[in-house]
Amino acid sequence: MGRVAWATQPFFAEDHCLGCAYNVRMKNSAESVAQSFVEAINRGDVDGLAELMTPAHRFVDSLGAVTEGRDAMRAGWADYFRMVPDYSIEVRESYCDENPGNADPSAPPSLLAGFPQGDGAFVVVLLGVARGTYASDGELKQENRWETPAAFRALIADGKVAEWRVYADNEPIRRLMR
Repeated sequence: MGRVAWATQPFFAEDHCLGCAYNVRMKNSAESVAQSFVEAINRGDVDGLAELMTPAHRFVDSLGAVTEGRDAMRAGWADYFRMVPDYSIEVRESYCDENPGNADPSAPPSLLAGFPQGDGAFVVVLLGVARGTYASDGELKQENRWETPAAFRALIADGKVAEWRVYADNEPIRRLMR
C-alpha cells in the first residue's frame, strides 16, 4: 500500500524522476565531452581540441607543470604532436561525478571560480593507456615506441573541457629522449 501511495504522489512520480533523468543526461554529456577530447587527441586534431576547450582552459601534465589558456594549449598540442605524431589514449574505464570542488582539494580557488557546484560542472576520470612513438628526427621508428598506464582528469563546464590533468609515468618517453 505504501508503494502505491508514493507512486501516486506528483512530486515523486514526475518531478523527482525528471530531475534524475536530467542529472543522468548531464553526466552522459560530460563523459561525451571528455570522450570527444580523447578522440581529437587520437586524431592529432589540434583545432578539434581547441574547440572543446574553455578559453581559460588549464592543462596540468604528469610532472605538475601547468599551461593556462586555450591558445597556449593549441600551440602545446601542436608541438607535442610533432614530437609524438601517433600519440593516442586508450580509455578502458571512465567515471563521472558532480561537485568538482571536492574532487581536488589542492586546486587553487581561482580554478573553480565560475563553476557553480552541481550546476553543470562535472569531473570525468578516464583510466587506460597512453602510447606513441617519439619522433626525434621526424620519423616513426619502432624502437622509439612507448606505452604507459595513464589516468586523465577532465573538469567539464558548460560542455567544454575547463581542465585536463594527466597522471602517467613519463619515464618511457624520457628514456627515448636522452
